Amino acid sequence: MTTDRLDATRVIDASPADIFAVLTDPQGHVAIDASGMLMDATGDRVSAAGDTFVVHMDREALGDVPLGKYDVTVTIASFVPDREISWTILGRVRPQIGHVYGYRLEPADNGATTVTSFYDWSEIHEEWRARGIFPVIAEDALRGTLGILDRTVRRGYPLAAAR
Repeated sequence: MTTDRLDATRVIDASPADIFAVLTDPQGHVAIDASGMLMDATGDRVSAAGDTFVVHMDREALGDVPLGKYDVTVTIASFVPDREISWTILGRVRPQIGHVYGYRLEPADNGATTVTSFYDWSEIHEEWRARGIFPVIAEDALRGTLGILDRTVRRGYPLAAAR
């Protein structure tokens, strides 16, 4: 059986609000990226579906496609404060790919949060599906990002900037 979605889950000893603060900050995305592709970001903290920011990428980290450095626009697809955030990526490739990344947050015991990171390529353009290159990001990268998110939140980032 094949799937067009990856999910990874981890309990993080932090409140949903503190975790969501990292996930709504463009620099937070760079700080927690386990793929090594996100180099920097430009834009303001997001606060609603439709908000955007730019991520400066370097695909060489994956060693699969020689794209070098390039920019993508992250467009927020779903935004439920302290519960869910997801986004699509608009880049220089045509047709646009159509994959979605995101996080779901559920309160857990003792003030912790169950965080699920997901990567969904079920709605990608047929031209990209025919190439057979998905998933681009492996499940271990999702798990790695959750580990970095845990460490980042415990260190207090970006709580000062979010207030």
